[in-house]
Amino acid sequence: MTTRIVIPARLQSTRLPRKVLADLAGEPVLSHVIRAAQSSGLGDVWVATDAVEVLDVADAAGARTMQTRADHPSGSDRINEVAAARGWAEDDVVVNLQGDEPFMPADLLRAVAEALEADEMADWATVACSIHSLDEFRNPACVKVVCDSARRALYFSRAPIPHGRDLPADTMSTLALRHIGLYAYRVGALARYCEIPPTPLEALEKLEQLRALESGMRIRVHVCENPPPPGIDTLEDLEAARVLIQSRR
Repeated sequence: MTTRIVIPARLQSTRLPRKVLADLAGEPVLSHVIRAAQSSGLGDVWVATDAVEVLDVADAAGARTMQTRADHPSGSDRINEVAAARGWAEDDVVVNLQGDEPFMPADLLRAVAEALEADEMADWATVACSIHSLDEFRNPACVKVVCDSARRALYFSRAPIPHGRDLPADTMSTLALRHIGLYAYRVGALARYCEIPPTPLEALEKLEQLRALESGMRIRVHVCENPPPPGIDTLEDLEAARVLIQSRR
């Protein structure tokens, strides 16, 4: 079994186009993401993109690269194209690190891969952390996950789950976790997932991981104590990232 990191990166993001090439402390955002991936020591770091400009940045940063189709609906599909083209084994592990996550800690990348490797029954692994306030619990932008006793996901939702009929809201919030969008997949499970059409709950919640659950796949949830800084989705996020990176110097 081999573990790799694949960074799916596209230029035409909806809220902040070309964000992976935006300047962050004198380098493209993507260069920081690649360096974070390399620091994990997990194995080869790949960048999957349809854009030649992105390939050039990735090559300069020392990542392996593959130019993919432009019509992929998600990063998971883009990663699957790479895995299939390279003939990676079904039981190999691939970590999906988004191209807008320059501050992802190396230990969290290792932890999500190790969580999947340690659970032979799991198809995916992902990450979650505690919820610290009622506002966060009620916020649709905070995706909640509830797990079984083996720390496998039962459900993900933008709604405040679980709902306790006879419990105060602050008690309910301690039973849920906040989902963090970092994934590890077994290559065979990823291929099966990408063959399945979008499912009703996935379409309703706009959460692609629900397709895996609706299809009977098992997702192991690694719980971390300290969540990583937010990724970059908007211009405001980019400005916040610039402030954060300056504060670390």
